[in-house]
Amino acid sequence: MTNILCRSAREPYPAITAAGDHLSPHPLRHQDNKENETERSEILSILDKHVMKSGFTLIELSIVLVIIGLVAGGILTGRDMIKAAEIRAQISQIEKYHTAVHAFQIKYGYLPGDIPDPYASNFGFQSRGTSPGQGDGNGLIEGNCAGTYDGWEGGEGENAVFWEDLSAAQLIDATILGYDKNGINWPYTQGFNTSPTLTSTPAIKDWLPTAKIGTTNYVYTFSVNGINYFSVSSVTKLACSMKSTTNPGITVQQAYTIDSKADDGLPQSGAMMACYVNNQVASSPIWSAGANNEGTGSRHCVSTTTATPYQSYNCYDNNNTAGTEQYSLSQNANVQNCGLAFKFQ
Repeated sequence: MTNILCRSAREPYPAITAAGDHLSPHPLRHQDNKENETERSEILSILDKHVMKSGFTLIELSIVLVIIGLVAGGILTGRDMIKAAEIRAQISQIEKYHTAVHAFQIKYGYLPGDIPDPYASNFGFQSRGTSPGQGDGNGLIEGNCAGTYDGWEGGEGENAVFWEDLSAAQLIDATILGYDKNGINWPYTQGFNTSPTLTSTPAIKDWLPTAKIGTTNYVYTFSVNGINYFSVSSVTKLACSMKSTTNPGITVQQAYTIDSKADDGLPQSGAMMACYVNNQVASSPIWSAGANNEGTGSRHCVSTTTATPYQSYNCYDNNNTAGTEQYSLSQNANVQNCGLAFKFQ
């Protein structure tokens, strides 16, 4: 009796069959088994999913690769857009300076820097000297460095005052320092060498407009063969003339792209050429090349068809076959081997 009571305490006693001698399956125990089976199935299902998710399916891998491709493509596209914007900005800057020079000439009757006294002083500009290259009104932007007179003495004379005139006339967005009578605040205007550098006070940026392309590139002027030029290249020191102890400052690809958009895409012809001033290499305008070398051709920006072999410092070459020089894009595209000159008068 006691055993029966104990079992009844746990669950109802199983029903007796009609024959009275067999027990039927307990209904709650059958339900328990079903629940256990369901739980086992759910656990196995979770385990299967966990195993499957321990790695990536092909679809998941494909999605990840697509995302990586989109991100990488976006970065490259962004870089290309920045480079293209720099090229456009540089071309636009030169065009604006062309316009500024034309406006100055119409208003004052002379080119900036070249305007002589008493006109310069009467208009409120810096007074001029009496020597050639100090405001002689001959239509060429020149320099006169302590008696040395030519078209590329860029740190003094008309080449220096050129930018001060445009700034004073409020025709450019660059603020250029004025001149004091002691010659201290204008390099070599009266033969005083202050030799501004990138970090001096005042610095090169206070005498020349910063170019829109490159980190140490500036815009300056020179004249040669009776033609006035804007030039863009690296300038690390400014004295009688421009000096760069590094490189010309513009990559071959940048030079070619600017030349192609603004001119004929050739380094030694047209209104834009791969010619610049670097007194660290030579005392006159030279054809571009890197590592303190001169490009093939005569000084003073005289072109050549001489066979030019490839060199790592080339801005241009003609594959060592006499003929038209071409920018050295195939091997030197990203090397800063070029400086540029733009005709403006």
